[in-house]
Amino acid sequence: MHRCMSTLRETRKEGFTPAGARQLSGGYRAFPHRLAFCREDVVAFRVRAAAHMSISGVQDKISLKLVRGELEPTETDGEYILKPVPTADIPQFKNDVPANEHVIMQIASQVFGIVVPPNAVIFFADGELAYIVKRFDRRDGQRVAQEDFCQLSNRSEETAGRNYKYDSSYEEVGRILRQFCKAYPVEVEKLFAQILFSYVFSNGDAHLKNFSLLKSNFGDYVLSPAYDLLCTSMHFPNEPRTALELFETFETESFQRNGFYKRPDFVKLAEFYGMRDQRVDKVLQRFTDCQDPAVDLIERSFLSVDAKKEVVQRLRDRLRAIAD
Repeated sequence: MHRCMSTLRETRKEGFTPAGARQLSGGYRAFPHRLAFCREDVVAFRVRAAAHMSISGVQDKISLKLVRGELEPTETDGEYILKPVPTADIPQFKNDVPANEHVIMQIASQVFGIVVPPNAVIFFADGELAYIVKRFDRRDGQRVAQEDFCQLSNRSEETAGRNYKYDSSYEEVGRILRQFCKAYPVEVEKLFAQILFSYVFSNGDAHLKNFSLLKSNFGDYVLSPAYDLLCTSMHFPNEPRTALELFETFETESFQRNGFYKRPDFVKLAEFYGMRDQRVDKVLQRFTDCQDPAVDLIERSFLSVDAKKEVVQRLRDRLRAIAD
């Protein structure tokens, strides 16, 4: 038996289950699981298209379009983003980066019900693995208005310096959401779950640009699907436990005793957000119950054996931190 390269469910042949293919393709039963080009071609395409590319970041990612059943690089109207193994220096498990992002995104969706765009791993022509995700800023072929939290707070390298993405707190993230989102009471629970998820799965890169508001079909703004979720500390073991501090100036007694965030810190953050106690308890309970299904997906993932052990070990450590 094989694993679906999207959902990680069993399938009789290499590629995708029908459900996985439909999610990725937008309704069709087929979706290619192998590209007609290699990672070297991605780098060459980025060089040629550098003046026209709209995808930011340091990864060697490019836009793809589904054309007659094949995925082709494109400079405009991209439907998917492809992320190969980075060319940048990564201290540990460099070749596991695509599988890392894939399985953490799948855990977010399947175990926690966090909305994420359809995603998968896919093979290059030479068999190397890459990560692919469907763009969510397109609707019926049209661009959908999207603003990340750096844009919403008027932060850029020019206005706030090189560290502008990290010069904030999750307390402020909540204030930004309250200011720009009319459905704040509903969306703040989703925000809280995403922040807690990033902590539990050692995602040390949940900075301001990795939270966005997206214009809905009704014309208001809500949180976008979650993106760029992965266990970053597996690759950068010396990074801080969170991308942002939880609070601007406040410290709980628990943090003063332990020097790292535990359950009381997140309960206090939820209090700052104005969440009701019973809703906070419900979110925290989801994480208390997550270990077995999360570990099952990690074991079925495309991570290497040693990388699987690393992710599971870090997950168990963080779950202990929020247990009491």
